[in-house]
Amino acid sequence: MNNDLQQRVKIDRPLYDQEQLNKHCQYEKLPKKHLDCVNCTPSRILFKTVPVLKWLPKYRWKENILGDLIAGFTIAIMQIPQGMAYSLLANVPPITGIYTGVFPVLVYFIFGTSKHNSMGTFAVICLMTGKTVLEHSDPSSFNHLASFSEVGYSPIQVATATSFAVAMVMLVMYLFRLGIISTLLSDTLVSGFTTGAACHVFTSQLKDIFGLGIPTQKGYFTIVKTWMVVFEEIKNVNCIALGISVICIIILILFNEGIKPKVAQKCMFPIPVELLLVILGTVCSYFLNLVEDYNVKIVGTVPTGLPEPSLPPFELMGRIMVDSIVIAIVSYALSLSMALIFAQKHNYEVDANQELLAQGVSNVVGSCFSCVPVTASLTRSMMVHAVGGKTQLYSIVSCGILILVLMWMGPLLETLPISVLASIIVVALKGLFIQIKDFVPIWKASKLDAMVWLITFLVVVFVNLDIGLLVGLLLSLAQILLAGFQPYTCLMYAVPNTDIYLDSTRYKMAIPLNGIKIFHYSGNLSFALRNTFKLELYRLVGIQPQKELRMRRKIAKLKEQVRLSTSSAFYQKVHLQDDISFGDLNISKFNDKIEKLKSKTTMDVYCIVLDFSAVSYIDSAGVATLKSIVQDFAQISIPIYIASSEGPVYETMSRCKLFNEPKCSIRIFPTVHDAVQSAKSIFSLENHNHISVISKV
Repeated sequence: MNNDLQQRVKIDRPLYDQEQLNKHCQYEKLPKKHLDCVNCTPSRILFKTVPVLKWLPKYRWKENILGDLIAGFTIAIMQIPQGMAYSLLANVPPITGIYTGVFPVLVYFIFGTSKHNSMGTFAVICLMTGKTVLEHSDPSSFNHLASFSEVGYSPIQVATATSFAVAMVMLVMYLFRLGIISTLLSDTLVSGFTTGAACHVFTSQLKDIFGLGIPTQKGYFTIVKTWMVVFEEIKNVNCIALGISVICIIILILFNEGIKPKVAQKCMFPIPVELLLVILGTVCSYFLNLVEDYNVKIVGTVPTGLPEPSLPPFELMGRIMVDSIVIAIVSYALSLSMALIFAQKHNYEVDANQELLAQGVSNVVGSCFSCVPVTASLTRSMMVHAVGGKTQLYSIVSCGILILVLMWMGPLLETLPISVLASIIVVALKGLFIQIKDFVPIWKASKLDAMVWLITFLVVVFVNLDIGLLVGLLLSLAQILLAGFQPYTCLMYAVPNTDIYLDSTRYKMAIPLNGIKIFHYSGNLSFALRNTFKLELYRLVGIQPQKELRMRRKIAKLKEQVRLSTSSAFYQKVHLQDDISFGDLNISKFNDKIEKLKSKTTMDVYCIVLDFSAVSYIDSAGVATLKSIVQDFAQISIPIYIASSEGPVYETMSRCKLFNEPKCSIRIFPTVHDAVQSAKSIFSLENHNHISVISKV
């Protein structure tokens, strides 16, 4: 650190204004952007749209195949219990989760750009899909006492229709390059939303953990209503189902917290404890006859083979479109954020717009094969990274294993207790619930971010998912607008013996310049902020031009009367329009009035420098405001210098003819230091502050 302080920098260059610099450095405006179709050959379009054609022929078999085989086998083992469990959240048969781990994943292998995202079922998306399924499916699908409607839809029909609608939303976003919409879902918002969604997931599993035959609640305040019904029916708890749930939860927690970290240090393969519990639960249920003897709810019939392709009911699209838009945005935001994390870790690029196409086409194909909407799973994607997966080729291995399960092993899972799957879901929520710890650091960093997190979380928990997301999104937009309407402004002082200028309120070593005020503005200078800019400038500089002009004119009149009073007409009475009479006033009293007026004026400012280094945008209204400010200060003989404006800002000011006004007292400089040195030279200001001087050549 001491060596850094001893280093010196010496600059010797001409003193420029902006026009001189532009001429000397051959400044050119950027050409307008046009669609470049020269390189849009069919082959380039094909390789960009279907990335697998580009990377698969270059696949490094010796280096990558082992890691991808291990990752594929591991993910397949995880997909079986997770897919079946998360299907319960979507209110569809458990086998649907395995379908979702096959058909959309194969399509993503072709169109996706992330090498590590594990596509398939995810708790939050399945929960949101389950809400739509519950609202639009025939009640008899969930309640055997309800009568079947002739126009009713089965849960799988609603789920596939939702998948297709989500796909349409994503493809429209892809065509219009609207992936930026997902950036409105800030990390704070997503954290609060997913934590609240975890509460919904946990609550939805209570009936299966306790073995209660209560109906699934729908509408608003579902968590409150579900807990009320659970407490009312707690006397009817199935002790065997509850015992199975408790044992499974204890085993999963002990393994994840104690055994798993130790095994990971010694073995590359993770122990598939979830799959082992599924197998153990199925075997025990079969041999102990848990269904007939203890009324334990099981998975039931599991079809063998692959599902027959069929189109979703398109007449449902209008009714589910709003829910589908929300699901599409959330699922895309979750998968893209995860893809970007892994891309940064492994030094490759992810095409955000291509990801929309990949997920959209995946959901189109999935909707024809009884699949729910897909997104990337956090736990499975992290596992791909942990076991050494290198490319999306691992997903082919995973899908191959799942297809074998579907072809021959499905009926073996028919006696699996639902409470085992519910236990797997509950324990898997730890990663979401642990986000509650993020609230304290967020609160310390930003109170506004913390309020977005807290309000989003509370609305999601106590009202509903979609309303909570909407409220969180509105709060995030309001936060952006609020931040945009609070630009950072300050007066800048000089650091002695340097060409550095710093915030006068933060750097005590910086000292003011004689006769020069440097005003720093950070923000956009648009129609919405022009008044803020003007008021902040007047406040910090300490001069209001119109008021200053009136005071100076009054002083000038008084001085003129002094001159007349000391002339031959000294004894004559002279009256001014201001009702100031000098007939009987003595000179000393008159001079006191002049001094009093002078104390209210600012006579020691010769130039104002506007530091535009942090201004990224200006519109015509902002330029008009600058013209008005320049003209106002010109009336009191204070010129305005603009320094460090970016290229687009400078070009906008030029187009609006800011520098072409006939009586415009304004100049523009490439740096603040150039502006300061020019002002010192023009106004012959003494250099008492030991500011470094750029050599003039």
